[in-house]
Amino acid sequence: MKRFVFSILALLASPQVASAQAIEGTARVIDGDTIDMTGMRVRLLHIDAPEAAQNCSRGGEPWACGTDATAALTSLLNSQTVSCIATSRDMYDRYLAICRTRIMDIGEQMVALGLAVADDDAPEEYQTAAQRAKAMKLGLWNSDFQMPREWRAANLPAYQPVRAPRSSTSTRTPSSRSYRNEAGCAIKGNRSRRGEWIYHLPGQQYYNQTRPEQLFCSEAEAQAAGYRRSKV
Repeated sequence: MKRFVFSILALLASPQVASAQAIEGTARVIDGDTIDMTGMRVRLLHIDAPEAAQNCSRGGEPWACGTDATAALTSLLNSQTVSCIATSRDMYDRYLAICRTRIMDIGEQMVALGLAVADDDAPEEYQTAAQRAKAMKLGLWNSDFQMPREWRAANLPAYQPVRAPRSSTSTRTPSSRSYRNEAGCAIKGNRSRRGEWIYHLPGQQYYNQTRPEQLFCSEAEAQAAGYRRSKV
């Protein structure tokens, strides 16, 4: 755990990712490398898992590797609190993040199970986990499979990842204004110890010191999720 805290502090201090955003909460699994955290889609950095609709072959028989990767990620999370550090967004407006539970790096564990491949630029621990899974013939490495990126290329445009849902807002109300920074949505939703759900806008008194449970692009989205605007 100390190592994880140090890693987050080092990441946030890095000039390349000075706008990194923390996202924390329970997650719903979309597929083997994508989760949804209260309407915010998060794509796990450094790994690529079979798409939910993707099939592989094992022992000469069809194997629903995408379904199994999704089930494995669901089992790993098991309603635990997930903490993510997001550094950017992809073309589908998903946060790109390294995510952990209290005891593990989720992406690294998916690679260790052989149900995701590590990207070429993945950290050393991901590469080590990938080599071990391959040597032990775990998951994908005990099958005939197409790299997920190749599968997507072969199946596009028939297959497209599902975009994260967005709350509809009226352009005639002040709450429709969009608040963004380099990493994405910038409104911070915080749940106080007294049970109050409050959101903070950039420039407000407590914005910089607030640790968000959720991030929103507009006040309408924050209000729809049950938060009220900070009074200061």
